[in-house]
Amino acid sequence: MSEVTADAALPASLWAATASAAPPAPPLRDSKHVDVAIVGAGFTGLSTALHLAERGVSVCVLDAAQPGWGASGRNGGQVIPGLKYDPEELVARYGEAAGNLLVDTIGRAADTVFDLIDRYQIDCDARQRGWIQPAPSGKTLEAVTKRARQWEARGVPVELLDAAQVSQRLGTRSYAGGWVDPRAGSIQPLSYVRGLVRAAQNLGAAVHGGTPVAALSRAEGAWRIATAGGATIYAEKVVIATNGYSGSLWPGLRQSVIAANSFIVATKPLAPEIGDGILPGGEVASDSRRLLLYFRRDAQGRLLMGGRGPFREPRAASDWAHLERAAALMYPQLKGVEYEYRWAGRVAITADFLPHVHEPAPGLAIALGYNGRGIAMATTLGKHLAARLCGDAGTPFPFDVTPIRPIPLHGLQRFYIGAGVAWYRLLDMLS
Repeated sequence: MSEVTADAALPASLWAATASAAPPAPPLRDSKHVDVAIVGAGFTGLSTALHLAERGVSVCVLDAAQPGWGASGRNGGQVIPGLKYDPEELVARYGEAAGNLLVDTIGRAADTVFDLIDRYQIDCDARQRGWIQPAPSGKTLEAVTKRARQWEARGVPVELLDAAQVSQRLGTRSYAGGWVDPRAGSIQPLSYVRGLVRAAQNLGAAVHGGTPVAALSRAEGAWRIATAGGATIYAEKVVIATNGYSGSLWPGLRQSVIAANSFIVATKPLAPEIGDGILPGGEVASDSRRLLLYFRRDAQGRLLMGGRGPFREPRAASDWAHLERAAALMYPQLKGVEYEYRWAGRVAITADFLPHVHEPAPGLAIALGYNGRGIAMATTLGKHLAARLCGDAGTPFPFDVTPIRPIPLHGLQRFYIGAGVAWYRLLDMLS
């Protein structure tokens, strides 16, 4: 079951304040039978539902709060293809055939998002203008250049930037160089969530918010999902897509990821004399630090700055002060600019920094753990998971299916995060 309650309000954020209207997703009142039931109405669950509905599969999505309540409605809105590992590392890890299939899939992940947006005319401020990954030092620039060259060898028209060029593209002199991946872009993520809901509903999928799942059981070859409100879903197959907000619905799942908070601040819309020199090309950016900063402009001209913060839930504006200091160091012209929004959401981090797909019982699939690349990767994984659930032999499944492996001493995850942050901060300083 999820830790989220049915009456959980949508957390305050820039996205909650500016999103398109939410389509109806009322609590489930009556029991029903469907082919596939999905727990979790974020990117993974909704992409899976939409792609199943396109195939004529009857599907019902349940969320404890409302669609987009979790990280899908609270992230930075950056649509970036790829994983934390470079292509050659993935091929070495999985072998030529499986590795190249995975690399090809993740390389197309951003296109999958923008294709869906175009096909279903989702109004979410979508802009596919690229991702800049700047390097803060000459040493880290070597790694960034190596990554760019690997994608270039696979046909991606990358751009390599020296210090002057990256300064011009970002509007700051804080970096030694970088590269540009033109496949990436940005969206209003909560509007994207709501567009996925509408598209899935228009194809016959049912989406119910305010419906916590109380129990999941299997009997006589079918799954029974009991909800806290008393209604029951009977399904041939089930998908659990609760990511960083996973509870105790399936044994060991919550303990298989570290749910770390990512914090974001957003200025008021910037006057042209202040903002025109910041990311003038409309790209998104996230640097190559281990404790990275990610930043972009939104459709109204605000600057968003994101990064790690306290493990606990935020309590006061001071919990975001480190991001405001970082923004001021990078962009001195922001002095005196007010911050209009501050918010946070949980990123599901896996021990191996790869997305996890599990099938711990017949007819049950679980997908989670995007390590900060959730928009593109969760959408893509949902597409391929739908094909797998339908038994589509013509679409090979590109992700490794693994057992659920709880992280040892998971109850000490606050210690893990604190120690990891201190270690990564030291490594960033040394490099």
